[in-house]
Amino acid sequence: MTTVRVDEAQQSLLIAGSGPAPVSVELLGSRAAAYGAAVDGVEGWTAIVPLHVSRWGGPELPLPSGDYVLTLDGSPIEDVRLDPVLLERLRVSAEGGRIRIAPPIDPAYETAEGRLALEGRYVSLPGARENAVFFESFYGQGSGCNPGAIDRELARRAPGVTRYWSVVDLSVPVPEGAVAVIEGSPEWWRARADARLLVVNDWLRRRFDRKPGQRVLQTWHGTPLKRLALHRSGFHPRRWLAVLRESRRWDALLAQNPYAARVLGKAYAFLRRPIWVDGYPRNDLLSTGDAARIRTALGIDADERVLLYAPTWRDDRTEMVDFLDPNALAAAADAVVLVRGHSRTIRPGRDHAGARVIDVTGHPDTAELLLVADALITDYSSVMFDFSATGKPMYFLVPDLDHYRGTLRGFYFDLAERAPGPLVRTQDELIAALEDVSAVAAHAPRYVAWQAQFNGRDDGSAARRVVDRIVDHGWLDA
Repeated sequence: MTTVRVDEAQQSLLIAGSGPAPVSVELLGSRAAAYGAAVDGVEGWTAIVPLHVSRWGGPELPLPSGDYVLTLDGSPIEDVRLDPVLLERLRVSAEGGRIRIAPPIDPAYETAEGRLALEGRYVSLPGARENAVFFESFYGQGSGCNPGAIDRELARRAPGVTRYWSVVDLSVPVPEGAVAVIEGSPEWWRARADARLLVVNDWLRRRFDRKPGQRVLQTWHGTPLKRLALHRSGFHPRRWLAVLRESRRWDALLAQNPYAARVLGKAYAFLRRPIWVDGYPRNDLLSTGDAARIRTALGIDADERVLLYAPTWRDDRTEMVDFLDPNALAAAADAVVLVRGHSRTIRPGRDHAGARVIDVTGHPDTAELLLVADALITDYSSVMFDFSATGKPMYFLVPDLDHYRGTLRGFYFDLAERAPGPLVRTQDELIAALEDVSAVAAHAPRYVAWQAQFNGRDDGSAARRVVDRIVDHGWLDA
């Protein structure tokens, strides 16, 4: 028989059982895991499994919210029962063989009545009373991308500005000196109201009520190849209304290049309004970052070849595409393969695993992965426009090109005609292209033209230019 208790002080699971101690005790989630070591005792064995973990060389943080399975020597415990008194405080619950970790906010605020009460209080606040920024990246699932780079520059130039970060839970690392506020909590609503500036890279969800004197900088999260917003096929009045309502909330829109400024301005009907064509702050790291440090954090040797596989998401599936076998690729290419799913596939699915495969879907900063990669394998992801700033080889694995281009989403330009690297349909074709130096050389003229159009402002100083604008406009007191 196995029993499971919660140690509130240690934020850990205490597991005890009879018979021989198991070799492995694991708490396994889709994007994170914690491990314990069993110790034999007089009346059986015991093990402690922490509910916190250090990932990617970062600080120890609570496990991401979600469902977990507790296993002994690889076999799941079928029936886990936990102390209900402690569970309410720790937001840990069990149902059958699954352990669920919830975001650490009062459950009362997750009810319909609680949410309405907080929204009502938010609307009544005068707002914009604090020399502060409210940052949100990918709906609180990270603290990187353009908002993260702007945060770093702002912290350096204006240390007196308070920096709030919207996070889904406390597993999301926030920059040093910043304040994490959990989405939906009273602190989250208060910070969202009182900050003079909001910096976001996607839509403002939940109810948003602009306060007098409050500004919103929409950084977006990529130069678009695939059609967006009003440009997507089919006329849907609700979509059009939602797009127009959303873009009216922004005071300025950031674009990586003039092409992106034109496309995003039209796709979101953000016309005759400020579009800052300053390059992408997130790409500053490609000029200034420490690749050796990042390799060490990822556990990659200095002389290892690194391939980054980063496909975009698909509108007709929730999980990451399965067009590539990363373990087979690692063996065939004699390389470490980093697998980076899109932000929309973080919650669904499970990490890939292998001797030379590292799933970095949950890594907090894509730019760090681009910096250490020797080559990029993608499809229609906007990561292609960022990686090209490095000048390193790109390969496009596009087995569903006709379907994606003609039915699912559509493109702004013909990728096949302009791609700065080989387009391949199968993994075998990809491996052959990786071994063929001439395949990359043949695309050199396209690569140069691509960089001229899309990377002219990715010079390592984009964050400085953006913060200059913020300060010059008086949106914050530096």
